[in-house]
Amino acid sequence: MASRIRKRRLPLPSVYRQLEPGPVVLLTTAKAGRPNVMPMSWHTMLEFNPPLIGCVVSDRNYSFQALRATRECVINIPTATHLREVVGCGNVSGRRVDKFARFGLTPVSASSVAPPLILECPVNIECRVTDTRLVNQYCFFIMEAVAAWQTPGVRLRTIHHQGMGHFMIAGATRLLRSRAK
Repeated sequence: MASRIRKRRLPLPSVYRQLEPGPVVLLTTAKAGRPNVMPMSWHTMLEFNPPLIGCVVSDRNYSFQALRATRECVINIPTATHLREVVGCGNVSGRRVDKFARFGLTPVSASSVAPPLILECPVNIECRVTDTRLVNQYCFFIMEAVAAWQTPGVRLRTIHHQGMGHFMIAGATRLLRSRAK
């Protein structure tokens, strides 16, 4: 007879900690020539080709107005070595602080959009908003990647937010051959 596994109720506000969607990224926006950066972990791939990305940016965030107005951004993927800068960017508002200066991040001109890339991030994805139908109700933007960059030779040890100040760092990877391309 199999032993019974005991479970306890999981509080509903903790569900997101179990389904954490992916790495924390640094979203850069620019409005009226003023760049800003914010950490974001609520994003998902929607399509492979063209690459479509969905993301939630709260209407309480300073970046929301810039993204809604300009319909452009860059998704920058930091590594674990920049955890303190990522957390710092999330703890202050771009309304009052130049986060690039405060946290030692280097803005680099993008090729297709006005917001800058972040030099210290080994992956940068330039995006344009293509669908705003879910923005008013859910703050959900759908964007198309229009250019992407990576720094060769950098091991991408990504940061994953688990809520309440807890982070997981991506570990070992495995390669299993697949027919998918």
